[in-house]
Amino acid sequence: MRYTLGFSPCPNDTFIFDAMIHGKIDTEGIEFEVIMEDVEALNNRAAAASIHITKLSYHAFAQLANHYVLLDAGSALGNNCGPLLIAKKTMDEADIQDAKIAIPGPMTTANFLLKYAFPKAKHKIPMVFSAIEDAVLEGKADAGLIIHENRFTYAQKGLVKLADLGEIWEQRTQMPIPLGGIVALRTIPAVDLHKINRVMRRSVEYAFANPRDVMPFVRTHAQTMEDAVMQAHINLYVSHFTVNLGAIGREAVRTMFEAVHMEGIEGDVEKNIFLN
Repeated sequence: MRYTLGFSPCPNDTFIFDAMIHGKIDTEGIEFEVIMEDVEALNNRAAAASIHITKLSYHAFAQLANHYVLLDAGSALGNNCGPLLIAKKTMDEADIQDAKIAIPGPMTTANFLLKYAFPKAKHKIPMVFSAIEDAVLEGKADAGLIIHENRFTYAQKGLVKLADLGEIWEQRTQMPIPLGGIVALRTIPAVDLHKINRVMRRSVEYAFANPRDVMPFVRTHAQTMEDAVMQAHINLYVSHFTVNLGAIGREAVRTMFEAVHMEGIEGDVEKNIFLN
């Protein structure tokens, strides 16, 4: 059976998906047609239910759980790894509320965490995550919400941190931050859903056991990134939760779902969001 598979070119994704798309592990007869795009583009594909298996922001998943089920393997979830709000100069809360803020997309978990921390901040400018630092530096935005490798580069460009939104989430909930997970369409036969979950876990485990073998694929899609930044990116977003959510990971996801819907975001959420 052949399924479309979406993930981003970011190091944490290419690191965990390399083995399963390049025949380095047993895929149990499943073949994958790769669609590599920015996370918000993948969120939009999922909103149209036009992709079989995909990386998905947890914020988006909370609105799409009637169509997709969450795999136990593959999540970007952990501590001290949340998005950062940055600017050229310090701002107080009132300034942040009135600021034009560049965000990596309305459906991203980063945008939800911004609402969670600063609910009165309404002036948002969606753009590709990699353009946000320059937008702030060039004055196109007063502040920027950065994710991925930009959290390792903003200070070098003279930008300052206004808030760590992951830290705010962890302090309020006492839970790790669910940033993105791997989901699959509920219309896929159950036997294949379980195969896909096993393959995903096998691929993550292969990457952990054979990091040198998967790094050439990672570097192919991170050519402008220094090796140290690339490795820091992987270390931050790939964790034991990526192998298996476990009880704590599942509870963190449930907490995120509850928080999303308390914020008044509509979505048809089934009770069973996890693959059983």
